[in-house]
Amino acid sequence: MTVLERGWLSANGVLFAGPDAALVDTGYWTHAEQTVDLVRMALGAQPLARILNTHLHSDHCGGNAALQAAWPQLQTYVAPGQAAQVRDWDAQALGYGPTGQHCPRFRIDGLLVPGKEVSLGGRPWQIHAAPGHDTHSVLLFEPAARLLISADALWEKGFGVVFPELDGEDAFAEVGATLDLIERLAPATVIPGHGPIFSDVANALITARARLNGFVQSPQRHARHAAKVLIKFKLLEWQRIDQPALLAWTETTPYLALLHARYFAQDALADWLDDLVDELVAVGAARRGAGLLFNA
Repeated sequence: MTVLERGWLSANGVLFAGPDAALVDTGYWTHAEQTVDLVRMALGAQPLARILNTHLHSDHCGGNAALQAAWPQLQTYVAPGQAAQVRDWDAQALGYGPTGQHCPRFRIDGLLVPGKEVSLGGRPWQIHAAPGHDTHSVLLFEPAARLLISADALWEKGFGVVFPELDGEDAFAEVGATLDLIERLAPATVIPGHGPIFSDVANALITARARLNGFVQSPQRHARHAAKVLIKFKLLEWQRIDQPALLAWTETTPYLALLHARYFAQDALADWLDDLVDELVAVGAARRGAGLLFNA
């Protein structure tokens, strides 16, 4: 097993060599060529046989199409719930339209069904439903080594934006239930969707539950956090953008328009966007210069 630790634009990938080589999650589409190269270097002449997606956010499956083109015979397995949307390629329902992101169309060949197992690296991995960050997300757990592939359900210092909440669903309780599931599994090592591998799971769970409690107490805080994450993610893709273009993108990105209307309608959209950018700059996540906003 090789962990391909990426950045925050592309999710980490977990590559299993062997006669039925598999890659768990494939990164964002702008990094697809790099993803193919990383897999080729790790596997050598051995073909990639399978892709497994923990969920279908663009930073986890954006490399699927490129990998399918490089190894046409490989099989792709996704978490249940969105198979029909992938087959029909409904970019709105899959979330790529609402987030203002992109994912090249790919095919699917099977499902990762919670309650069942999948063989990776010659060992059986349990498939567990992990709703919250994404309604259809799954975790993969190898009980002998107590190794967990957590995707965005648990990072060392938090978890991913709770996207169902942006759609008006009550999903914070599902985040809590997934954290409880992880605690029951008692992993010794966690491979998160973003960031380094970690083993202090107890402290990670404490941090995640404190963060969740803050969002439960103030959904507006979560909404503001989500808006900044969407902007930062797009800035990672663009690297630089001028303010009028950023405003135009914000106006046409449904999740941002929805968050503004639901939680911050007292502020003009342009003023709200300026405040969000100011906060990103203040924490070193972006910088301004020569009339442009840069990724930092």
